[in-house]
Amino acid sequence: MSLHVSDIVRVLDNAYPPELAEDWDAVGLICGDLADKVTTVAFALDCTQAVAEAAVAAGAQLLVVHHPLLMRGVTSVAASTPKGKVIHTLVRGGCALFAAHTNADSARPGVSDRLAELVGITPGRPIKPILLDAKDKWGVHVPPADADKVKEALFDAGAGAIGDYSACSFDLTGTGQFLPGEGADPTEGEVGTLHRAEEIRVEFVAPRSLRRTLTERLRQVHAYEEPAFDITEMAPDQPLDTAPGLGRIGELPEAMTLREFTQQVADALPETAWGVRAAGDPEQMVKKVAVSSGSGDSFLADVQKLGVDVYVTSDLRHHPVDEHLRAGGPAVIDTAHWASEFPWTSQACDIVARETGVDTHIIDIRTDPWTVSAHPER
Repeated sequence: MSLHVSDIVRVLDNAYPPELAEDWDAVGLICGDLADKVTTVAFALDCTQAVAEAAVAAGAQLLVVHHPLLMRGVTSVAASTPKGKVIHTLVRGGCALFAAHTNADSARPGVSDRLAELVGITPGRPIKPILLDAKDKWGVHVPPADADKVKEALFDAGAGAIGDYSACSFDLTGTGQFLPGEGADPTEGEVGTLHRAEEIRVEFVAPRSLRRTLTERLRQVHAYEEPAFDITEMAPDQPLDTAPGLGRIGELPEAMTLREFTQQVADALPETAWGVRAAGDPEQMVKKVAVSSGSGDSFLADVQKLGVDVYVTSDLRHHPVDEHLRAGGPAVIDTAHWASEFPWTSQACDIVARETGVDTHIIDIRTDPWTVSAHPER
């Protein structure tokens, strides 16, 4: 049975769902034809010129990378430009290019799962969970005459669905009151006079992702100048320990010093010129660990709240780390960005090989840009 680029893309999208990608990201097929046949798939972290040439030399018809080549808008992919040259190399060599980026970071298993396993922890809950099935419970107060119109508008916008049932709601009748102040334009009652009237409280559930849409729709169709409503977050159906999301948290089998754990991380990850560094008391005992592959300083406040002993990530900067430690945050271990994410290529490679049977090839070119590390000679 012959396979096509579309078949490999389908497997990758199942493993790393595009809907898990961050809003700013650019994931999926970058160049190539979905209808082209595939016998060999190559994997790398970055699509540099050297990587593109290696993929073509390996006879790959598809190159799968983590970092998108065209993250931001471009006006030219001429071969005279660095990225254009990469594209031309791949197209002329009959090799498509596909990126799984933050969707691969958040997927289970994903990039941070592989990092967690390597540094010695079982990956548990994410640092920043993505609760795809998260729901809100709404309570909206409306005049009886408008209840059906308001419900219909909200249901049309995606509210009120439970399993195979739609337009689900519950009505409670009661009495509402309000006192219009200066500048108000009440639908009922008069400015300066306390007004009491019968109202219906309509309760329903809706996906949390629709909160802004439903709020805007409610304000559009509600008769009152200021609709009265409340939103309660419902407990997620999926346990946090298995939820998708960025980063992972887990525990070491036995506590060890920060110095020892830093060495364990260095021994586990691919070698780079600048190695691994840590900030914190070298003799501090650590057991509860947070990891986030790639640039992770945006999670410094989150890991402090989660009570971990040490946080492993990349691309940490002087001032954020200094302020983090002064605020009582956990120790941090800073690895090379490439080193924290390259191990993912073996995970993606195994998935594609298992699901499709095509030949696979990991391009192990070290694309970490740092090539020299020096210390004073004493």
